[in-house]
Amino acid sequence: MEKTASVSGAQTIHKAISLLKFIARFSGEGARLIDLVRGMEIGQPTAHRLLQALVAEGLVKQDTSHRYHLGSLVFELSLTSGHHFNLADICTPVLKKLADETGDTSFLFLRSGDDAICLAREQGPYHIQTPVVPVGSRQPLGVSAGGLAILSALSEQEAAAVLKAITPRLVMFGNLTTDRVWEYYLKSNAVGYAAISNRAAPGVKGVGVPIIGEIGTPIAAVTLATTISRMTEERIQEIIPALNEAAEQIDVLLRQF
Repeated sequence: MEKTASVSGAQTIHKAISLLKFIARFSGEGARLIDLVRGMEIGQPTAHRLLQALVAEGLVKQDTSHRYHLGSLVFELSLTSGHHFNLADICTPVLKKLADETGDTSFLFLRSGDDAICLAREQGPYHIQTPVVPVGSRQPLGVSAGGLAILSALSEQEAAAVLKAITPRLVMFGNLTTDRVWEYYLKSNAVGYAAISNRAAPGVKGVGVPIIGEIGTPIAAVTLATTISRMTEERIQEIIPALNEAAEQIDVLLRQF
């Protein structure tokens, strides 16, 4: 009985991996359920059951047209295979240019499930710097400018699910509430960038924009941070073009990587 169960489990894993490989062939347009059923010669109930499990784990994502794409977890797992420092090195020239041009500290945040990881950081020439978020630190989406930028690029349904998951941890960040993060999300989603202060670090304000992957999922964010008094609304509008340019450049590098 145990041997039979082991064989059945191995076959299921094999089918799931084959399904991931098949979905990868469809690149940007995504795969329909019928494409998977016909291409892999498996029954629709089996395909649907495997897809549901893969979606639940973040290995597959279904878009609004009901097509399937590789999920963000596939990207995250590839990064955790030992290439974090290579990726940071690859993106460093873009971050350094951004910091030099604006004078402030630039950051690259990477999405990891419901969190944002600070992957790289570069200080600018302005006499007051705010390198307060350590490289390698992890915070819930919505707390730092990078995490909020990533959250803001999610659909309301996805963002609500993330917020529900991170709510117990929000109290650690200046008594941040679920309602307040939702307000930040709605505003950031509407304007296309995130701005938040006194959350990831006291006295510091960060501004960030999301980096969207090939299948429309936010996978990272690039941000700038400085003192609250320096990061005025006027200054934010001045640096948004530079942030967007840096995000586009890093997106190209991530795709190549």
